[in-house]
Amino acid sequence: MNDEQRLIEKLQSIERLHAAATTPGEKEASANALERMRQRLVELSAGDPPVEHRFSLGDPWSRRLFLALLRRYDITPYRYPRQRCTTVMARIPRRFLNETLRPEFQQLNETLVGFLDDVTTRVVAEGVHADSSEASVVTEPGPVLPASDS
Repeated sequence: MNDEQRLIEKLQSIERLHAAATTPGEKEASANALERMRQRLVELSAGDPPVEHRFSLGDPWSRRLFLALLRRYDITPYRYPRQRCTTVMARIPRRFLNETLRPEFQQLNETLVGFLDDVTTRVVAEGVHADSSEASVVTEPGPVLPASDS
């Protein structure tokens, strides 16, 4: 099984946890869980009306994940003219955002970022240089290298 398949399975298992399905025998129930989550969103909207929220997601992978989660719950993401492409607007009940959407996004995003970090570290080490560690912190600048004549 390759890394991508492992990531997909890990994301799906997190999805099942958030959908209240924790065993393989509950797969059918997890299919219905998404509908229950959508229904919960509708119910929360009655007592907790949707409020416009602005999210700023700097990296494209986190943004894609967040947009997919919004759409999964039938929440339409949008952006106003002149807003950056890193900005995502959505009308969401506060309670749904705090109790469901944000925790689920944070857990999925942590898994995705960890996977991308592992892959990047491995590719850089194999293809560029084995030491891909962060730059050292120094108190004084080092010697300046002479400019090349190329």
